[in-house]
Amino acid sequence: MGISSYIKEERVLAELPDELVHSEAFARELDDIELTYNAALKEITAKLEILSNNFKMMNSYVPVHHIQGRLKTFDSLMEKAGRYGIEDPLHNIPKVREQVYDIAGIRVVCNYREDIYTIADLLRAQEDVRTIKVKDYCKNPKPSGYRSLHVVVEIPVFLVDGKKMVPVEIQFRTIAMDTWATLEHDLKYKNRGALSADVKDQLQECAQTLADVDIQMERIRHQVF
Repeated sequence: MGISSYIKEERVLAELPDELVHSEAFARELDDIELTYNAALKEITAKLEILSNNFKMMNSYVPVHHIQGRLKTFDSLMEKAGRYGIEDPLHNIPKVREQVYDIAGIRVVCNYREDIYTIADLLRAQEDVRTIKVKDYCKNPKPSGYRSLHVVVEIPVFLVDGKKMVPVEIQFRTIAMDTWATLEHDLKYKNRGALSADVKDQLQECAQTLADVDIQMERIRHQVF
């Protein structure tokens, strides 16, 4: 058995200890991450699409603009495990999986602020979905101006050897919130995270302007339908 396809970066593979490169147990652990978390992404995505389509049938309105899912790369997972203070994460994959909730992540971009809470509540109400934690950065934005509703849920994934409960982090945003977050992330990435105080102030102003637009668009929506 070769090393897991979950490790896609050649640089990361080259930095692995030989004992892990040739370890079947390590490869199986990584293969299980790739399988189970991708399965969880598909399950949650299907649930969200069904809710959005059903909402359209009942209300002639689609609340979800689009959905994006991603599996955290092995490199990013190890980096985050280190930030969480997990000692020797390469040899403690079970502990990494226990403490890092966003290995599987989904971004749900909604049309209006109200849609965020409508879809999030409908998903969390399903009997096979267990809410682990909620952070509301829509009502309580980060100092940077970032807004989003973060919900971590746990769902069952049924495999040949039985059921596994898998956490998924879901970020619910409006189109305006997603626009700001995407561009802010791009600016930080291109500047290696170093932004001047003036640029940060301007980004905060942009975030507030877009938040005001969200509020106004919601008012207009209620006037129209």
